[in-house]
Amino acid sequence: MKKIDEYQGKKVLVMGFGISGINAAHLLVKLGANVTANDKATPKNNDIVDDLEADGIKVITGDNPISLANEGFDVVVKNPGIPYDNPLVAAFVKQGIPIITEAELGWQIFDGHLVSVTGSNGKTTTTTLTQLMIAENAKHQVKYAGNIGISFSKIAEDLGPDDTLITELSSFQLLGAPTIHPHIAIITNIFSNHLDYHKTRENYINAKLNITRNQTKDDFLVINWDRDEWQKIAQRSQATVVPFSRLNKSHEGSYVEDGMIYWRGQEVMPTKDIRLIGPQNVENALAAIAAAKLSGVTNDAIKKVLTTFSGVRHRLQYVMEYQERLFYNDSKSTDIEATEVALQGFDRPVILLAGGLDRGYTFERLVPYFKKHVKAMIVFGECKDKMKDAGNQAGVPVIESENAITAVPEAWKLSEPGDVILLSPANASWDQFPSFEVRGDKFIEAVEELTGKKEQ
Repeated sequence: MKKIDEYQGKKVLVMGFGISGINAAHLLVKLGANVTANDKATPKNNDIVDDLEADGIKVITGDNPISLANEGFDVVVKNPGIPYDNPLVAAFVKQGIPIITEAELGWQIFDGHLVSVTGSNGKTTTTTLTQLMIAENAKHQVKYAGNIGISFSKIAEDLGPDDTLITELSSFQLLGAPTIHPHIAIITNIFSNHLDYHKTRENYINAKLNITRNQTKDDFLVINWDRDEWQKIAQRSQATVVPFSRLNKSHEGSYVEDGMIYWRGQEVMPTKDIRLIGPQNVENALAAIAAAKLSGVTNDAIKKVLTTFSGVRHRLQYVMEYQERLFYNDSKSTDIEATEVALQGFDRPVILLAGGLDRGYTFERLVPYFKKHVKAMIVFGECKDKMKDAGNQAGVPVIESENAITAVPEAWKLSEPGDVILLSPANASWDQFPSFEVRGDKFIEAVEELTGKKEQ
């Protein structure tokens, strides 16, 4: 951990009691700040409040009182999910008070080698693969943190100058990380996500590009080269651009040719040996390979990871095989693009479980994928009628169910040996579940109850 004094004696407000907010509040106390912690909800677990107060932190819950804007705070550390049009946040913006996220605080105290990953899809898998690959050849600690569910600042406290940290960073985190400076930045892809928060696609792209804004020619931007738009986006960085591509050969980075992965013209391994399924995971592997090779990792280490790693939970996760049916949990597929790529990963008939929060869009884009890959559909949630319409357009049998749990036995009834039963909702979970993780866990529990087996 790097010793810094910029918070000594400063009055800091931490907004949000998530894992990152709680860790940030305790860290700021260590850094000499006078800390107030505020959450709009009242925690069900009183231990959270007790622990904060025991550290000398003033705690305010149950509201974001606008009066806090008049208490003379020097800095606000905001939970990334709190929008900037929140009245209290907007008041701080109007006053010109710095508003950062916990990722910025983590960067400020981090004293090692930083690799950061962002993108619309594939962030967690790419982060995990990169960490595993670099750790294979490392003599020092190699950890991951960030949007992957582990506090950046908490991990950074325990790392030294020779250690490496791989951070998954969302667009929300990057908006409040003005000085973050990874030596290697990865952009997996950019689609049109979170426009309810960012308002426009350009705002969303600009937020993603904050990952590279402080980079120089001595740093590296690893970026997907499979779309013209992403190639143009790369031109906005000052870093040395390292492309990765499943579709376009580029000797400057990692790419696929005739079923073989190459790094700058040298063979690495066949794509068929990657244990993870689907074209999206080839892309994730290519991104991780580029970062690993830039970090000095050997081909043998890369092969070891890619031939053994079976996936991140809820991200096209293999659950089990039972009576010649394969079960996959892809609850993280909360948008159309993610379900598109999930379906392309299977060469067996798929019984698709899909549906969730109605965000106002329809699913015609999925019709060609339904026609090619899907044997039957079970739909649920607020948008089940729209999902059913798309299935009907594709000529796929569709039945309705209450949710992702009740859909499991319905899928089993429709299945035959050789089929895949896939939860890939194409929608957020919030109409029925508090998170995609809970939705995926409940799906796995339903599979275990059906089969009498534990996930593999």
